[in-house]
Formats: sequence, structure tokens, C-alpha cells
Amino acid sequence: MAQATVSSKNQIVIPREARQALDLRAGDKVLVVVRGERVLVLQKPASYRAAIRGLAGKSYPSQHVKKERKSWE
Repeated sequence: MAQATVSSKNQIVIPREARQALDLRAGDKVLVVVRGERVLVLQKPASYRAAIRGLAGKSYPSQHVKKERKSWE
């Protein structure tokens, strides 16, 4: 586990092992997510659509989708 220190300007340096794991380079954007008392640093995806594709874990057959849409009319 790597460690970072907050500077007097409230900045931190992301440790080398974390930069290598995320393949971060100078100028790359990261997302900082606060979850309760935890902070997550995530690599910003090039495309949010591509990043969340498949998260639902299953796709529905097209007939099911057509039936549901028809029921909305």
C-alpha cells in the first residue's frame, strides 16, 4: 500500500504504483469520488457510455423490449 501526504496547498502526489496501475500520464484527468469516509481516485473514462456498457449484466431479447414498449401506448 502506498501513502501520500497532503501539502500546504492541499495537493497530493498520486504514488507511482497507483499511476502505473491506472496507466496515468501527466495531464490525464481523474475522478475523485467520496463515499462516506473513503475517497476513491478513478481514471476518467474516455467515454462514459462505453464505461457503463454491460453493467446491468444482462440484455433483454428484442421481442421483450418491443412488447414492453407497446404496453406503454
